[in-house]
Amino acid sequence: MPVHEINAKTIFRKSKRVDSWFLAFGGMNLYRGCMHNCTYCDGRAEQYRVQGEFGSDVDVKVNAPDILKRELDPARRRKPFPGGFVLLGGGVGDVYQAVESRYCLARRVLEIVRDFGHAVHVLTKSALLERDFDILSDINQGKKAIISMSFSTVDEALSEKLEPGVPSPGRRLEVLRGAKAKGMATGMYLMPLIPFLTDTPEQIDRSFRAAQDAGVDFVVAAGLTLKPGRQREYFFKLLRDFAPEKLHDYHIIYRDNPYGGPEGDYQATLGQLVRAVAQHYGMALRMPREHFERYVTRAELVSILLEHIDYFSRIRGRTSPFGFAAHQIAQKGYSPEELALLLGSINGVGPVVKKQAREILETGTCRMYERLRK
Repeated sequence: MPVHEINAKTIFRKSKRVDSWFLAFGGMNLYRGCMHNCTYCDGRAEQYRVQGEFGSDVDVKVNAPDILKRELDPARRRKPFPGGFVLLGGGVGDVYQAVESRYCLARRVLEIVRDFGHAVHVLTKSALLERDFDILSDINQGKKAIISMSFSTVDEALSEKLEPGVPSPGRRLEVLRGAKAKGMATGMYLMPLIPFLTDTPEQIDRSFRAAQDAGVDFVVAAGLTLKPGRQREYFFKLLRDFAPEKLHDYHIIYRDNPYGGPEGDYQATLGQLVRAVAQHYGMALRMPREHFERYVTRAELVSILLEHIDYFSRIRGRTSPFGFAAHQIAQKGYSPEELALLLGSINGVGPVVKKQAREILETGTCRMYERLRK
């Protein structure tokens, strides 16, 4: 496979806020392109400007650890980083894809994260992660390390078709068991669920049962996005060979959305199915508060829990004002004291949202969140 060594100008992508999916304040791409060659990967989309043949060509940012060391150095910053985790899980290339065994960029990055005292959340599909359990255990003793594996299914035959360069689902579950045995929290990112292939009630039930058997702490599930252009064309080509009878249904639920999202009715049905299965297994959807509350400010906690309330409301088929309000709060970067004073004047924060936000500020949670997450 063609490997191209390049020098990056920057490496750490700092977020404006702690995101509610991964609880991270920033992350990085150590590689561009991915040897896993998952058929559904939106890294193929033109907007990410990955050069060459996706799945074959990989750019290696050989100076990434040196750049990151400067970017994370608190002595070089005017303001401290927000709370949350450093996310080690590239959007356009798995940080533990096969080429990592040669370059060891992820391992060197973890050493830097440990030395600067940050908590870390690792998201990968690769069993190579086990190599770095020693550093991750160090981080977990000092702060916290969360280990998450990405799945579209736990069906071995389907995974082989959809994710040709990835360890089997069984192997990935074994990695999660190993991390759990070492005292680390674990998650299953069941995303994307592939319409009419891995999103059926039987498939989702198998995935949640496997997560429960592996002792996973939470599951985050989401549907497939198919961005118009290279990503959609590549996936549809596979579908014509593998399941041509599904193409008509795909054209119905994936229409003109420039972001590649499916139609709203499909999203709602999928959300309700995921919720029912999660409830059956007593599995948390989204990372539970207990795993991140120590690593964020109380103001950050407000916006995160409001976003989670929004998610839990929507998968119940309800409209919700909480997502917009959470976004408005997070964008301003309030301190807890500022948020307490200004809460009533923030756009989108009506009486219901204000009540929940104030309860979170005062107690670290709210009854609505605790009720909805069960």
